[in-house]
Amino acid sequence: MTIPEMMRAVRVYGIEDYRLETVPVPRVGPGEVLVRVLASGICASDVKTFGGARVWGSAEIDPYIVTPVTPGHEFVGEVVALGEGAAERIGLQLGDRAISEQIVPCGQCRFCLRGQYWMCQRHDIYGFIKDRAEGSWAEYMKFPAGALVHKVPREIPANQAALIEPMACAIHAVQRGEIELGDVVVIAGMGPIGLGMVSVARLKSPGLLIALDMKPHRLELARRFGADLAIDVSQGGAIEQVMELTDGYGCDVYIEATGAGPAVSQGLQMLRKLGTMVEFSVHAGPVAVDWSIIGDQKELNIHGAHLSPYCYPLAIQYLADGRIDGASLVSHVLPLERYLEGIEIAHTGEESVKVVLKP
Repeated sequence: MTIPEMMRAVRVYGIEDYRLETVPVPRVGPGEVLVRVLASGICASDVKTFGGARVWGSAEIDPYIVTPVTPGHEFVGEVVALGEGAAERIGLQLGDRAISEQIVPCGQCRFCLRGQYWMCQRHDIYGFIKDRAEGSWAEYMKFPAGALVHKVPREIPANQAALIEPMACAIHAVQRGEIELGDVVVIAGMGPIGLGMVSVARLKSPGLLIALDMKPHRLELARRFGADLAIDVSQGGAIEQVMELTDGYGCDVYIEATGAGPAVSQGLQMLRKLGTMVEFSVHAGPVAVDWSIIGDQKELNIHGAHLSPYCYPLAIQYLADGRIDGASLVSHVLPLERYLEGIEIAHTGEESVKVVLKP
């Protein structure tokens, strides 16, 4: 196909200052890949960034310092150009559908050399750093030479393939929970990733799988995705319900995926002694908790969950074979020019799950 000289792209200039502009289409160098973006999701972190939060926790990669930049890190694209050596390194051909992991590691720091690339000390993240890893809210985007790229089967519709990144994150968070057969597992926050966590946690054969949220339509989806019980925390008494169901001990595993500070304290109270908590969410600011619960009172295992190392192949497989119901997760599909509307829909969460932009 003929690649145009110019394209439309959303550009970040500051807090709530996002503009749809015409910019040059990226050109590929050695090892790089150019894709025509087929679909791009709006993540909760995109919404928080729009409002001014430093979601990656560092001024070094604050998008309001390295601007303008094109946002977007949930995407799938069609390969339209391959730089020298890229085809051999990645195993792609022109016309293939592909996704790149959201982190572009340096490959040289102590973490990369140990295979812990998702904690790379000098990484890039798509959509947050001008010129280095421009994001997917555009008609075309470039995968840098160090990108971790995966081929996407065509049987996954493009709108659902944009879910691969968040579903890979869901898989990693569930893995960090170290769920044992028969465990009582509570997952808080039934956004797209939380719902993906429910699907994946179900595969671990927990004894009781409980979903928490404040929106009835998301709780209903949680039941469809495999939750045994869905509790509306806005009605109160969620902690008491979990304690009653567990003879006063508490749940074995609690995964926090709400992004709301109170859900952290809620989890500490719901967990049994020696239980495991997984903190996945990107919070807009610091969250204070009673650390004596973690140490002196319960001796809890607190696990963080960052990104989705080695989980993309599983996410692709689960979306392809239906173990994760991608069609039910995509609630809104909008053209790129309606990106502000998409941000608002994702922000309110009213009758929405995942909002996808189509360039």
